[in-house]
Amino acid sequence: MEDFYEKYIGTVFDGRYKIERIIGLGGMAVVFKAVDVSNGKYVAVKLLREDMAQDDESVKRFINESKAVAMTSHPNIVKIFAVSVKENLKYIVMEYVEGITLKAYMQKKGALPLMETLSFSRQILNALDHAHEKGIVHRDIKPQNIMLLRNGQIKVTDFGIAKLPNAETVTMTDKAIGTVYYISPEQASGQSIDSRTDLYSTGVTMYEMATGELPFDAESPVSVALMQVNDKPSLPSSINPDMPLGLEQIIMNAMEKKPEERYQSAAEMLCDVNKLAQNPKAKFKNRHKNGGDMSFKGIVKQLFNSGSMLPVVLGVTGATMIIGVIAAVILLSTIFKGTETKTETITVEEFAGHYFNDELAAWFENNDTYKLLDIKYEYDTDYDDGYIISQNPKEGSKRKIERGVNPCELVLTVSRSTELTVPNIVSENIQNAKTKLNGMGIPFEIIQINDDVYGVDQVIKTEPAANEKIGRDTKLKIYVSIGGSTEGEIEVPKLVGLTEAEAVAKILEKNLSVGDGTYEKSDKAIGTVISQSVEAGTKVIAKTRINLVISGGANYDPDKGLHPETDTESDSETTNKPVTDTEKPPSTSADTSAEPVTSDEPPATDTESDSESDSVGAPGSDDSTDAAGDGESTDA
Repeated sequence: MEDFYEKYIGTVFDGRYKIERIIGLGGMAVVFKAVDVSNGKYVAVKLLREDMAQDDESVKRFINESKAVAMTSHPNIVKIFAVSVKENLKYIVMEYVEGITLKAYMQKKGALPLMETLSFSRQILNALDHAHEKGIVHRDIKPQNIMLLRNGQIKVTDFGIAKLPNAETVTMTDKAIGTVYYISPEQASGQSIDSRTDLYSTGVTMYEMATGELPFDAESPVSVALMQVNDKPSLPSSINPDMPLGLEQIIMNAMEKKPEERYQSAAEMLCDVNKLAQNPKAKFKNRHKNGGDMSFKGIVKQLFNSGSMLPVVLGVTGATMIIGVIAAVILLSTIFKGTETKTETITVEEFAGHYFNDELAAWFENNDTYKLLDIKYEYDTDYDDGYIISQNPKEGSKRKIERGVNPCELVLTVSRSTELTVPNIVSENIQNAKTKLNGMGIPFEIIQINDDVYGVDQVIKTEPAANEKIGRDTKLKIYVSIGGSTEGEIEVPKLVGLTEAEAVAKILEKNLSVGDGTYEKSDKAIGTVISQSVEAGTKVIAKTRINLVISGGANYDPDKGLHPETDTESDSETTNKPVTDTEKPPSTSADTSAEPVTSDEPPATDTESDSESDSVGAPGSDDSTDAAGDGESTDA
């Protein structure tokens, strides 16, 4: 399979990204190390495999990843620089990361020391906190999707099945559910998910870091999924008795079966991790576990609010049992309905001071205690957009209610700032984008232009860009593709005699593509273009490839394939390495900004022969080998 993709080595994608070598090959994509010819920097190009390019779900997941990461900007999340969604070439240009996966590191080291576990956990939680603030749920947190750099820095990768805010996300199927060894109970049973799902997966990852073992393992993925739903994991201290009690408490709190009994945010979990780093003897109570509502109504609510009558992994046999239990509860609830007291007095909760968002709106829709009667918007620059300024009735007041029949009616006054945040609509169909913008009250104008990357009616870009602020009276400019340029529209410029850099700039300026560049021995100055594949003055369509023959100088050696005056093979492999002492193990520090690795050896090697080399510099490139070796592949 790898041999098939070697045909791309030496080619230049879209006139900018020159492919150097394959650094990762997975079930969905192949990842190359490439150089951005516009600035000389190394990047990773993640190319959707040709056999997957016609699969709608694979393409959707591929585009989903680019959208998710484009919405983020965090040192612990791999960056994306560009996306191509052409019919015959779909790729993502990513930050080139030199390191190995956290999974590979753990396989070499076994159980990790306390400070390493906390350092890595802090960085993962920092990344998740940032993503969750953007409304993104990763849904596939696991050591295979976490890159570890030489300096101990963590990079979270592969947002392919992430849940995005206000957008269609990848369908939860057997191909896009996340690896069963790390998924939450709600994922395994087909229930609705939120940010707390990622915290469960982080807890499993911490369990593995602290003990060197997974909390659940079995012969088949279905058996593991059932264990995630039903079984309580062995205490980590039973495997690693030297670990502090506080770490065990953090892990077990994160791995509670019910989302409402886990940490409620990455920031909350991060707070305990930081406290433990400062004081290894610190202890933590589960502030959210209270036994739950065991009334008839509470039991019925738990059963019916699961989001799925028939959990995915239980099958027909389990379904029969579930239906019987539900029927029994309904019957008992009906028998006692006449004697149950309906009217009760409640103390109104505090809503003012919080933010009205989609999550709170959904909470009101499913709540039988409160009914959101009205939302009054006020334009006020003293408050952020969505901030709840006041409420009626006020917090602490008493109200008599009948749950589900006569709930407490609320009126919220919500701030609507004079500015709005531009949503990410790049690559969306213009009709969908218009619907979204109209719903947000953002005025816009459409500018149609030729483009060979995006399809007809796809949004190419917006001005201002996504996540930037725009005034309510300012029109958002939306650039929409009307397809590529027509044949015979572009005249090929004269490139002979120019330097290689000048020729590339001229080709890009004319909306053409830079093809192959080959060197020949010549008396011309090194780097001078000797010939071009399409004669100057020829009329061609946009993105036509122009191959160049370039002078390697009078001393050029064709056997080496390089001109000695400019480069060597060994130099090209070292120019992108971080400026760190690779011979010396990273030092230990509790400083969250540096996040060092404590180890007797550096956490990564840079050799082609290393068995983990498929992950070097390839964020999210491959995790086709999971912990139990069941052959399941959910990544590239």
